[in-house]
Order: sequence, then C-alpha cells, then structure tokens
Amino acid sequence: MKLSQFRYNLPPELIASYPPENRGDTKLMVLDRKKQSIEHRSFKDILEYFGNGDVFTINNTKVFPARLFGEKEKTGAKIEVFLLRELNRETRLWDVLVDPARKIRIGNKLYFGEDELLVAEVIDNTTSRGRTLRFLFDGPYEDFKETIYTLGKTPLPKIHQRETLPEDTERYQTIYAKHEGAVAAPTAGLHFSRELMKRLELVGVEFAEITLHAGLGNFRNIEVEDLTKHKMDSEEVIIKSENASIINRAKENKKKICAIGTTSMKAMESSVSISSLVKPFDGWTNKFIFPPYKFRVANSMVSNFHLPQSSMMMMVSAFAGFDFLKKAYKEAIEHKYQFFTYGDAMLII
Repeated sequence: MKLSQFRYNLPPELIASYPPENRGDTKLMVLDRKKQSIEHRSFKDILEYFGNGDVFTINNTKVFPARLFGEKEKTGAKIEVFLLRELNRETRLWDVLVDPARKIRIGNKLYFGEDELLVAEVIDNTTSRGRTLRFLFDGPYEDFKETIYTLGKTPLPKIHQRETLPEDTERYQTIYAKHEGAVAAPTAGLHFSRELMKRLELVGVEFAEITLHAGLGNFRNIEVEDLTKHKMDSEEVIIKSENASIINRAKENKKKICAIGTTSMKAMESSVSISSLVKPFDGWTNKFIFPPYKFRVANSMVSNFHLPQSSMMMMVSAFAGFDFLKKAYKEAIEHKYQFFTYGDAMLII
C-alpha cells in the first residue's frame, strides 16, 4: 500500500486539544467487521460488548515530563530539549531531540531552570536532529529524577499548539499507568475511568497488562510513498508470563481479546509464537503494521481516531479493513467526532 492512500481531509477544529470534563465522556463508534455496520454510541456502552472471560490488553506505560526548556551557554539562546531515552543511569546519559537543532554542537553546555538548577553537556550528534546529552548532576539519582520532574513539562504533541496545563499531568496519563518510560500516552486508554474498569470487572472482564514505552516515532512523518521502505523507531516492550497466560487462556477458551490501543496490539503482535500464542517478552520492537496484515491474537480493538498518514491509522486500517475504515472516518467527520489525543473512540469487533 502507498502512503497517499491514507490521506484524508481532517478539519482542524475536530482535533481535540483538551481533555473532556470526565474520563469516558466521549463518543464511541462501533465497527462490526462481519456485518460491515457502524453504530454511534457512548464510550460507557463498551460494557455491552464484553462479558465473562473476555480480556482487555492494556498498556501500563507511564508518560514522564519529557519536555525541557533551557538556554545555551554564552549566547543565552532558547533551546527546547525533548528527552527520548535514558541510555545510562549512572552517567546520566540521555538520547534527546533539540530544537532548534542547528544551534547545538558537541561540547555546548545547556542550562535549565532558575539558578541553572540543571546543566547538560552535548557529547554526541547521533542524527540530524538527535543528540546525546550528559547531565552534570552530582547528587543521588532520586534527586536528579526529582529535578527532571520539577523542570519538565508534559510532552503533549505539538499539533495541539497550546501550553501544557496542570491538568495535563494527570489527564495525559491512563489511570493504570505504572512503569515510567513513555514520551507519548497510549491514548485509547485515556477513556477508562476507575468506575468503568470496576464495572467491567463485575461482568467478568479480565485485564492483561503489558508495557510498551511509546516513543516519538508514532508522530514522525512517514516520508516514503512505498510503505515497505519505512523504518519505525524501536520501542521497549515487556510482557510478563502471568499476563501472557491471561491472554492465551482467553484465546484457548475462544473468548474476546480486545487490544486497548495500537501500542497494546503492537506489543502482542511482536511477541506472538508460531502457534499464535503470546510469549513472555522483554526487549524491543520496531514492528510496522499496515494493510494487508494477518493479526494473530486480538479479535477486537479500541482506538482513537488518528491523524492522516499516521502509522497508527495504518495499523487500525489493517485490522478494520482499508475500505471500511475509510468509510468510518468519513462518517466520523460528518458526525463531528473528535480526533487524536483527547478525542473520541472507536471499537472494532
């Protein structure tokens, strides 16, 4: 398939830049692949589609405040640093993106916060935009991380074109977030409130937790028309044996397995065995899923409405069917569904 096939006209006012008042106060479009039918519901109605023994696979990654604002030594030029990945805990080494990149050279020092609370030195130019920084911090690691949390901002995607707000700290995070490491929230999970999860448990739905630390690669523009030539950034995945067992037991009992978001789906498809069972996994994946693709674990999925030509839209298209998803997106625009980060949801069964 070609990149241009995933182009569509999204009115800017349909991009949801603010969270709804309460989690789950969102619309739910239900796509039935067998009937090729589309229903318009409320997210709370998801209860009606699942029952005893069904499994929701949820991504328990936790977003950290990855966006820092600082100044370059001597010139005082304003620099934005986006923390991507911790390379070495002891030496405080990080992979980062810097903006504007052209002003930063190896050996430059960057200062963050009042009274230069944090100082970093550029030690490597890894890519055209990326750099490796060493934070010059003498105190214990816990104090270093606390300083990052004090100075860092919630890494909302830039398309929202607004300052981060105090409520983003909580709302750009699922209620089941546990393991820090993501620079992007698994947004399909943002719809779940504690009350809704309790009600799902009461009807017998089980939750299998996986961890995929979502990276910036999800928002990077795909720049090749031939999708087979695109290379995804690697992301860390952890699936523990007890959670693999929950998924596999549901599969053997022919129950519904619902991937909550593209990250959960990617994690399962990255760890599946030849016999289509999920194996415990602790490693990295750069799997890129686009049509046509045979999914081997989940038989349903929850997703937000994604931006044109994004890798997430392509994965959902592979699951729903290309023509069916295009029809659904057209209908979503007509019905004024909200798209992207804080937008409405889609359930594909």
